[in-house]
Amino acid sequence: MKMMNMNMSIENSKSTTGTSIRVKDPCPINGMCPVCIEDCNVLCEVGKGALRGREVLYPSPEHFGKSTAASNKDYLLDWSHFQIMAELIGAKGIEPNPDVAFFENVDISTVVGSRGKNPIKMKLPVHIAGLGSTAVAKSNWKELAGGAALAGVCEVIGENVCGMDSEAVYSNGKVQSSPDMAFRVKSYKDYWDGKNGRIVMQTNVEDARAHVEDYGLSKLNVEVIERKWGQGAKAIGGEVRLNTLERALELQSRGYIVMPDPSDPEVQAAFKSGVFKTFERHSRVGFPNEQAFLEDIDQLRQKGAKNVFLKTGAYKPEVVAFTMKCASEAKIDLLTFDAAGGGTGMSPVSHMNELSSPGIWLFSQVMACAKELKKQRRYVPDLSFAGGFINETQMYKAFALSDMGQGPIVKSIAMARGPITAAVKGKHYAELAEKHQLPQSFVEQYGADPHKFFIAATGLQERFPKKKIGADIPWGAVSLYTYFHDRLGEGLKQLMAGTRKFKLECIENEDIVALSEYASKVSHVETLDARADRVMKALL
Repeated sequence: MKMMNMNMSIENSKSTTGTSIRVKDPCPINGMCPVCIEDCNVLCEVGKGALRGREVLYPSPEHFGKSTAASNKDYLLDWSHFQIMAELIGAKGIEPNPDVAFFENVDISTVVGSRGKNPIKMKLPVHIAGLGSTAVAKSNWKELAGGAALAGVCEVIGENVCGMDSEAVYSNGKVQSSPDMAFRVKSYKDYWDGKNGRIVMQTNVEDARAHVEDYGLSKLNVEVIERKWGQGAKAIGGEVRLNTLERALELQSRGYIVMPDPSDPEVQAAFKSGVFKTFERHSRVGFPNEQAFLEDIDQLRQKGAKNVFLKTGAYKPEVVAFTMKCASEAKIDLLTFDAAGGGTGMSPVSHMNELSSPGIWLFSQVMACAKELKKQRRYVPDLSFAGGFINETQMYKAFALSDMGQGPIVKSIAMARGPITAAVKGKHYAELAEKHQLPQSFVEQYGADPHKFFIAATGLQERFPKKKIGADIPWGAVSLYTYFHDRLGEGLKQLMAGTRKFKLECIENEDIVALSEYASKVSHVETLDARADRVMKALL
């Protein structure tokens, strides 16, 4: 009944668009009120769409730049439909000794690009997916970059950063300098230990036209380039909102698609009179073909890229196969598949809810392709899964799902909304503390001093005695590090100790079971019932 109620109302009432309905029993067919009255003051999807048009396609515009958004649709199958199996007998990756096999001794480090010439070590099997020109990423970049570097994981600078930089210098369509891009690279390297993790530069169609990778490789000493074919939140290119006419004209002059047309005198008049308050900037989509892609990857390596990644979205199953084939032929170091459901900018709500393959389906398709490639003795790239991951249980299940007999081929989980929330929350609470506006209940439990209520602050201060926590290392970076290291890291260690797997490569497919026949059918993970024969054998 809960699922039915959600499906009845979601078509005409969404928190993401700031819409609601007047009654509690909507029409099951479309979510409209069974009786729609003339003098209703409530804005439903239809009503708000009639007033604001295309604005209602996106998460509430007034929150752009200070929010992230995701699907609120129940896809009927998610990671909660699987259970992790605890173990009692023996241990893998460590001596089965009670004095040794303690969860703090679990090794959760990972290597991406493990089959290439330049493997990248990370202290944790998680990294930050592409955060590009959207305002929420830019305004919190120092915190995000600092936290990722402190945790020893990769961070991906997303698409369109140079193109959106007002101070960027172009010559003949090629970017020559970009203070914003330089800032983003430096913000990571300021806290990087030189060994674990890397700063990664992602490029889309617009970036490739502007030769952004040339600038990153030659002038910013970036070592890793990620080509982008798409993301799970949408399939029509990157989008952001622009608050000024001048900004809209600037980006239009750089070749971006800006809507409505800022060069149109009537549009300018409408904007100045307040009819609408923001313009939309859109990126173009690419149409990859295998030969051009292989040539492109070869050129990136010739230009000096030590590692090449590929990020793609949740397209048709046959496109998943095409992507795996291309990544195999190009010997990509890390291939990220991003499932439907969430984004960091202004992805259309209908895309997040209704477009592309949800996680378990997509990842099962990916694994089917990986197994076929292995069967044919072809190169299988290291993989990363993305699509709404926020905790260690989801991570473990994804690793187990990706085991093909020799450990997980998923080497890292890519996250975006979770890390942003962690960084923003820390930044916000530090600001509340400075203004003496922390919730009283919080103060009573954790205190009012950030050096105390940030549980990892003391340890970081000891690690960096010459840097001032809260100043040289911003509080948002401290909170992201805490989320990665103390929450996800320690949580994953505990789960792995519970299954007696003390190294990441020891995680197996049989560590999880499906809780329903449907989950088993989609994922090919056994149910508990299917293991009945093992019970009998154990009694012999």
